[in-house]
Amino acid sequence: MPLARAIEATRRYGANLALDGVTLDIPEGGVVGMLGPNGAGKSTLISLLVGLRRPTSGRVELFGGDPRDPACRREIGVTPQETGLPSTLRVHECVAFVAAHYADPVPTGDLLDRFGLADLARRQTGGLSGGEKRRLAVALAFVGRPRLVFLDEPTTGLDVRARRALWDTIRDFGRAHTVVLTSHYLEEIEALADRVVVLGQGRVLADDTVASIRGMVGIHRVSLTAPDLPDLPNVVGLERVDGRTSLFTADADQLVRDLVHAGVPFHGLQVQPTTLEEAFLTLTGR
Repeated sequence: MPLARAIEATRRYGANLALDGVTLDIPEGGVVGMLGPNGAGKSTLISLLVGLRRPTSGRVELFGGDPRDPACRREIGVTPQETGLPSTLRVHECVAFVAAHYADPVPTGDLLDRFGLADLARRQTGGLSGGEKRRLAVALAFVGRPRLVFLDEPTTGLDVRARRALWDTIRDFGRAHTVVLTSHYLEEIEALADRVVVLGQGRVLADDTVASIRGMVGIHRVSLTAPDLPDLPNVVGLERVDGRTSLFTADADQLVRDLVHAGVPFHGLQVQPTTLEEAFLTLTGR
């Protein structure tokens, strides 16, 4: 049985459809990356899986039960996108407070060492930088030795060096835990995830290995104005808007050469990488 699952889960906020019939299993072991642009439904899906919200239709399960049941939430750890920390508590006090809720927590000193926070142990959380607060928020998700950890945009606000340091720590913890993390950074998902779920407009657009996803998102949009176009090789999608034609291809340079070789009169040529959502909507024909 999967640790968590969504079955045809839909979530509406008034007229806004945030999730549209999502079905997803989270098996035990490894790191599952949820990738997609802002507004794709990543945070909403996590909020359902951890019991903060209920689906409008469909259902979600956590360890085989209802995520809103406190007994089902005892073995999860969560870092939401925004975390409020008591500003007057010192870092070690904050960790100790959370650890007191668990029968066998990770020792405070060990946890602070693993997340590079040992030198900040006696600092009040109100005096930490944004990046330091984020590292502490992620560390707190692992205090109780959870079976399943949800990290929602864990590196938000971190500079490049701090982000990569946190990647190393998450990767280490991922060997002993099941981790679900969301990000709109393809590089971050590539660095951490064993499996990638791509969300767009509230739907699952792809669910595959990192290597497969990397190949699928290498799509470019070649946009131009031309009176007519012949059939061209290596074109995976086509779109016409306001007199301009956009061709979707994995090899933009070759496509331009094919256009010239075919003698197609065109102007206003633009070559752009597609967004993740465009790439997967094109590839899935949706």
